[in-house]
Amino acid sequence: MDRTEVGALVRSAVDGDAAAWKALVEGMSPLVWSVVRAHRLSDADGHEVYQTVWFRFAQHLGRLREPDKAGAWLASTARHECLKVLKGLTRLTLTDDPLVLDRASEERTPEQSLIDAEEEADQAERVRRLWQEFEELGERCRQLLRVLIASPPPSYLEVSAALGIAVGSIGPLRQRCLRRLRARMDARGTV
Repeated sequence: MDRTEVGALVRSAVDGDAAAWKALVEGMSPLVWSVVRAHRLSDADGHEVYQTVWFRFAQHLGRLREPDKAGAWLASTARHECLKVLKGLTRLTLTDDPLVLDRASEERTPEQSLIDAEEEADQAERVRRLWQEFEELGERCRQLLRVLIASPPPSYLEVSAALGIAVGSIGPLRQRCLRRLRARMDARGTV
């Protein structure tokens, strides 16, 4: 379609001529589709852009200052709509992780909250039992292990000076104390 013909069809469509509107859509659709295809949108997005362009054209039909340049208006609008869609797609993150896909919100489900509460209670009980068994160890083991779990951890020289244990004996004594603690917990089924 040449510009003169497009201008005449636009003016007739503004006056309510349905045949002129149909001729415009049929004549200018290849132009709109060429812009959409150039942006390599999916079929669904391409059809959405196509519909939006014609909707906007119908909205602005009576306000076009230069009806013979309707093709340029359609091409420009199609380009802007394609860019809007592409910009929206960059915000999407593709994933095949079912946990991401199933998560409706950041809030925890009641089931997950219950599971977490049970796990926290189990952990608290294990810690309570550990300290209970720890208290049943001999005084020497309790002193040594308490000093060794300090933060920041002391050097073996500092431990030796504090507890009066030879530096070379600290490691083996520590291992024996931890083995006793483990054996006590295993015997009670608390691990």
